[in-house]
Amino acid sequence: METMTVERLVDAPIDEVFAWLTTTTNYTRSPLVLRCRLTRHGKTAPYGVGAVRSHLWLIGWFRERITHYDAPHATEYVVERSLPPSRHELGRMTFTEVDGGTLVRWTTRAEIPLPLLGGLLTRRFARPVITRTFGNILNAADTALAQRPKSGRSPAAGPAQP
Repeated sequence: METMTVERLVDAPIDEVFAWLTTTTNYTRSPLVLRCRLTRHGKTAPYGVGAVRSHLWLIGWFRERITHYDAPHATEYVVERSLPPSRHELGRMTFTEVDGGTLVRWTTRAEIPLPLLGGLLTRRFARPVITRTFGNILNAADTALAQRPKSGRSPAAGPAQP
């Protein structure tokens, strides 16, 4: 099993970052993500516990179920099915408010389940593609949220006054 983690500072308040990154239809702003759909709403929020989402990436198709939802601090998921097949133990995003925005840490633990070659394929192929895609999604979040007007100001109001 290979653990992969990507971190980014997103220049936006924690609530906005959490909302953007848990709404996985936004992931299509990454060139490696082709389609994302919410196929079942969660119990207390659309992307909350019990939600099922379907993702089509250039490397495959994934059906994920949300297993933990603590807005705006953390969300966790598990890949229930995928093509090509994969083993997946954990998907987690944590959000920490820091100076300059929100620190996002995205971790997944997975492998390609092939005897003898699975570990090598996971390290040499899956790991770089997954971490690059996570990074692209986090960059897209930073770009999208940086273009929004800052809290308490209208876009036409100009810079905030001291």
